[in-house]
Amino acid sequence: MIFLAAVPIAGATIDIDVRQALSQGNLPAAEQMLRDYRAKVGVTPEMLEALSWIGRAQLAQSSWDQAQSTAQRTLELAGVELKKRPLDSDPHLGVAVGAAVEVEAQVLAARGQPGAAVAYLRKELVLYSNTSIAPRIQKNINLLALVGKPAPELHAEEYLGPRPPSLASLRGKPVLLFFWAHWCSDCKADEPIVAKIRALYADKGLVVIAPTQRYGYAAQGEEATRAQELKYIEAVHGKFYRDILDAPVPVSEANFRNYGASTTPTIVVIDRKGIVRTFHPGAMTIEELRTAVEKAL
Repeated sequence: MIFLAAVPIAGATIDIDVRQALSQGNLPAAEQMLRDYRAKVGVTPEMLEALSWIGRAQLAQSSWDQAQSTAQRTLELAGVELKKRPLDSDPHLGVAVGAAVEVEAQVLAARGQPGAAVAYLRKELVLYSNTSIAPRIQKNINLLALVGKPAPELHAEEYLGPRPPSLASLRGKPVLLFFWAHWCSDCKADEPIVAKIRALYADKGLVVIAPTQRYGYAAQGEEATRAQELKYIEAVHGKFYRDILDAPVPVSEANFRNYGASTTPTIVVIDRKGIVRTFHPGAMTIEELRTAVEKAL
């Protein structure tokens, strides 16, 4: 294999340079960049995020020992930083810690220890319960443990469209939960697929519920009050989700936290007994979603 030289981007931070090298398949160059940066600048949140990217690249190559070592080193160095500042004081720090926790758990699972991976994640969830990475940790727990278990009930005190039914009241019907965000282009692209699937399985009683949440901003990242953001969410919903406008839309951060929907869209398919049959962070093709719904019938 011929590796392309990874050329640092002028003015860019080390995490971007490392990601560029990794996108070219050049892990050695990424590692050298990081060593050079640390020797000149020291440990920074950007450097920790870059290190976490290297851990993810090692995981993708099934280099379990290296990935675990990198994840543990990231967490060790981040621990020093966390004595100086809160996790969410810098977005690079949150990404680094969240990714390192994820890699550590995935290594355990890959080695045939899913129980140990879930136990580790639950411990980390307690540690980081009040931070931005809690949904990401919960997502990884759900990837390992939610399928085959009862679906968590939805919070529906605030909503758009018709009043959301409780999941308990929907026993006997398959349910598709489509977690979306007002800023998410993949969610908008998946909306027609969700609509087609709902139409395809209408005779089977498939119910679609589309939870969303606030993020603290509106168009172009402009800071918004809760009322302003809700109005913006409603506008986005009306413009880009016309095919499923009649689907209930619970608006709750708790739903995203409980389901670990740190990736949008996140799609959850629940069978007639209220058991989760599919938990899928990210967009799905119509074939993938059709297969997921078939499992729940």
